[in-house]
Amino acid sequence: MSYFSLVSTNLKWALLLAALSFNATSIAATLQSPAPDFTLKSRSGENLKLSELRGEVVMVNFWASWCGPCRQEMPLLDQLYKRFSPMGFTILGVNVEEDSAEAEKVLGEIPVSFPILFDSRNQVSKAYDINAMPSTFLVDRDGKVRYLHKGYKPGYEDEYQRQIRELIRE
Repeated sequence: MSYFSLVSTNLKWALLLAALSFNATSIAATLQSPAPDFTLKSRSGENLKLSELRGEVVMVNFWASWCGPCRQEMPLLDQLYKRFSPMGFTILGVNVEEDSAEAEKVLGEIPVSFPILFDSRNQVSKAYDINAMPSTFLVDRDGKVRYLHKGYKPGYEDEYQRQIRELIRE
């Protein structure tokens, strides 16, 4: 095989791999794109579908029981939920663990009033390209991802509040 044939073959493989990886990541949630729709079983046993919440501002918060910042953030999220839910705002707390027992244990210690969903097969986490805990997406009334926060540090809730207000006013 000549040098040019080898380069040509390697280039074809590189382009194919690039195309495949582009297609895989193109479904991930990106700012200003439609939020990937999903249906997950909730803690109450009912299925909740994101697209059925169109018309509301939705915070999708991915969390895990082993995540310290997630535990720190949850009571603050619950305060935001209670404050803004009468204005067309909701939070979906998506637990990413295979076994929901650990999540239930945390929720016994840190009760919240917003819906908790279980992504035990991590299909939704993959669609949203979750690589940090917690990861929080704010979705506008039209179903577009408008804000993304990776991780949590004290004070983030102030930014959440500002962004929620902005989206509710639109």
